Amino acid sequence: MKTAEFKATLEELTPKQRKVLIAFLAGQSDSTIAACLGVDSSTIRRHLANICKAFGLNNEAGEHYSYREDLTDLFIQHRPDLVQPNVLNAKVSLAPEFPGSPLALGSPFYISRSPIETRCQQAIRKPGALLRIRGPQCTGKTSLLQRIMAVAHQMGQHTVRLNIRQAEPACLVSLDSFLQWFCTHLSLKLNRPVQLESYWDQARFGSLVSCTTYVQAHLLTHLNHGVLLALDDVDWLFEFPQIAQGFFTLLRSWHEDAKNLEVWQHLRLLVAHSTEVYIPLSVHQSPFNVGLPIRLSDLTRSQIETLVRCYRLDLAASEIDQLMALVGGHPYLIQLALYNLHCDAIPLDILLTTAPTQGGIYSPHLRHYWQTLSNHPPLLNALQQVIAAESAAIRLDPILAYKLESMGLVHLKGNQVQVSCDLYRDYFRPSA
Repeated sequence: MKTAEFKATLEELTPKQRKVLIAFLAGQSDSTIAACLGVDSSTIRRHLANICKAFGLNNEAGEHYSYREDLTDLFIQHRPDLVQPNVLNAKVSLAPEFPGSPLALGSPFYISRSPIETRCQQAIRKPGALLRIRGPQCTGKTSLLQRIMAVAHQMGQHTVRLNIRQAEPACLVSLDSFLQWFCTHLSLKLNRPVQLESYWDQARFGSLVSCTTYVQAHLLTHLNHGVLLALDDVDWLFEFPQIAQGFFTLLRSWHEDAKNLEVWQHLRLLVAHSTEVYIPLSVHQSPFNVGLPIRLSDLTRSQIETLVRCYRLDLAASEIDQLMALVGGHPYLIQLALYNLHCDAIPLDILLTTAPTQGGIYSPHLRHYWQTLSNHPPLLNALQQVIAAESAAIRLDPILAYKLESMGLVHLKGNQVQVSCDLYRDYFRPSA
């Protein structure tokens, strides 16, 4: 497209199309743009489809995903000032990062699992909201959490992310020491002075009341906007039952206080966990049975096909079928396979053959689960019972089934349990 034709087309875009385009060139996802403009993701896709058509990009399918790079390339050529640095950097470095880490905002390898993103973005608009993102390890909890935070920030909320795994052993010796660590880091991230001595009185009021008083009087009362507090890897606390019970009871009480106290309505809670360890909590104390539950699902066939295109791979339908039979729709396991195929590190047939072995690409992932199960023999025995049943679904003790499902090793169909994919079936199959 010639420069004059490009300028004319750009000027003819409607104001709404220009807003969508600017957000698109900033690397924002459809769901993020939709939340900011107060519309559905389908409306954003329609706007982008029309924009592609206006600039002469082939868009007969009515979708913009296949032409995302073409549209970005067009603006890099004619109006690079409109393309944000994160998008430019992604174009410069086409090689994908090794899977396993949270995906950056604007990453082409992040697959939106609608309507999950939309539900989360709608929920954080509500005063005193509590969202619980649950899924096995490496299924995209932190990537989703970061995108929800980005939307909240654009809405004018203060956003704070605390990774509970950053609490050092000295901070985990007691509930009081942990809550003081929690309040200290929360203050620093909100640019508020740390003034524990002015509010903390464990001897007379206890740790829970001291923490609540500090957050309410020293933080929430002095902030002009709402706060989205995102707590990542909270299941780390399950290794410390006394701390976990006290902290989760505290979160539940803050959520309930928001029903009656305006100051607590300014706090939104976003909790991400995999729940790989079960701890007993009273139904009246647990934050895991209130708020909006978000269960991260496996990728669908169409989502995996989109990811295949992002990795610039030309896989036949039968090859995608083989890959899905091996690992199902597990995001990390799919990404790791596609990454290795993209880098020509291993042919697909060898990848499939060696996958459940110590020499395969999944060996670190499988060893992690083997160590976990070896430390909990009832879990290992239960999984092997499921595997021995072959394709038939069986019933297990509810707690064992819950733990295995939380780890992603099995799927639940009503009260029946089936192993989630051939990779786990073959690796954990009892030796003859």
